[in-house]
Amino acid sequence: MPSDWNQFRALLTTVEAGSLSAAAKRLGLTQPTLGRQVAALEAELGLAIFERVGRRLVLTEAGQSLVSHLRDMGEAAERVAMTATSQSQAIEGVVRITVADIYAGYVLPPVLERIRREAPAIRIEVLATGSISDLMRREADIAIRHLRPEQDGLIARRCKDTDAFIYAAPDLLERMGNPRTGEDLARGDFVGGMGDNADFIAMVRARGVPLGQANFRLVTQSGMTGWEWVRKGLALGGMVEAVGRLTPDVVVALPDLEPIPVPVWLVTHRELHTSRRIRLVFDMLVEAFS
Repeated sequence: MPSDWNQFRALLTTVEAGSLSAAAKRLGLTQPTLGRQVAALEAELGLAIFERVGRRLVLTEAGQSLVSHLRDMGEAAERVAMTATSQSQAIEGVVRITVADIYAGYVLPPVLERIRREAPAIRIEVLATGSISDLMRREADIAIRHLRPEQDGLIARRCKDTDAFIYAAPDLLERMGNPRTGEDLARGDFVGGMGDNADFIAMVRARGVPLGQANFRLVTQSGMTGWEWVRKGLALGGMVEAVGRLTPDVVVALPDLEPIPVPVWLVTHRELHTSRRIRLVFDMLVEAFS
């Protein structure tokens, strides 16, 4: 059985066009080249497909049977091409993003608004959790993280670092006597995450704020909950500047304190990065965080 579709196409086009010369023009080939393809097909099949009647080519009985099947193949090939084209152009379906709840609530909305405007057929599902979902198990398509991923098979893009500061409600700072130094600030209570908060302690100690574990009298796994506690004046807390700017009832507790750099990584699975809808969302996130 011949495997060269060009030979089949040459035959079908010759039949539809009515002559070798017309078929050659339709396919962008020379007439001798087209004639060789048809002759090669006849030789490979061991059939006489055409017979000459004067200057015309007339299908033999075997040729007529073959062409009827070729027409079915041609229609199927067209449907495949149309389906592939529509699929390649369609930007629709679900994209699942995993990100800390505070980012989901404060930082993502402008990006989500743009996605809805430019790709309305995409459905965005946001896993607003403090945990790191497993991209390798397809729990999410894209992750926004503050640590570089170590697993193989992931694509990670480091975006522009953001800055974090220590924030507080103005009335809390007033109750603390309006602290002016790191030592003054260390006399206050802080909101912390579940765990020992050792990384945050080390970073602020390096900036002259001698915190210890005893400072963290309120802890939660939810960044959004912790931020609400800061906003309501229950305690001080560290937060990225993008969120602090959007929260009018908090202030930077110690403006002279050197900001804390916070890396931002966008991560997706290597295979998923070939999907147009995921690539679109990934690129919009890169742009937003860069």
